[in-house]
Amino acid sequence: MFPLILVLLLALLLFGAGFAIKILWWVAIVVLVLWLLGFVARSTGSGGSRGHWYRW
Repeated sequence: MFPLILVLLLALLLFGAGFAIKILWWVAIVVLVLWLLGFVARSTGSGGSRGHWYRW
């Protein structure tokens, strides 16, 4: 009985880790897209130099 519970807990743990990793991939893709949009949409400053799209 104990080995069966151990195997089920291991399967549940691996399923949870796989789900969390998939969510992290989607978060990374969204951040990359936002970064690329900010890189493309940054405004030009005085003297024709390109400014930063972020404040810091």
